[in-house]
Amino acid sequence: MLEEFKKFALRGNVVDLAIGVIIGAAFGRIVDSIVGDIFMPIVGAVTGGLDFSNYYLALSSSVQQGAAYVDAKKQGAVLGLGNFVTVALNFVIIAFVLFLVIRALNRLKLHTEQAPETPADVKLLGEIRDILAARDGAPPR
Repeated sequence: MLEEFKKFALRGNVVDLAIGVIIGAAFGRIVDSIVGDIFMPIVGAVTGGLDFSNYYLALSSSVQQGAAYVDAKKQGAVLGLGNFVTVALNFVIIAFVLFLVIRALNRLKLHTEQAPETPADVKLLGEIRDILAARDGAPPR
């Protein structure tokens, strides 16, 4: 059973998937930083200083008005609208970057793939067909 697990765990697809998950987690942290440290402050400045990280809607009367989002969550039920906007923006950025990467890979793949050369016997058969068609008066295909 140990050999079977070792064979499974060291297959190329499993190792590739593990590497993809690790790189994806690191990429997610970069995107979180870009959104939280660069984009959201700019959006906050454009909207008049609105801090999206602390933008929430209290659903409970026990939530103190003006409290930070983290503290408000401890006090009662709140809708974290600012947190949702941040996560949604993260998703859009990640999806767009992945779109660009896949698009670039597809273009690279198209440029590296060349049409396979027609084998010599197929070329010869095509020429024979065209000669016979010309001799019989039928247009070649």
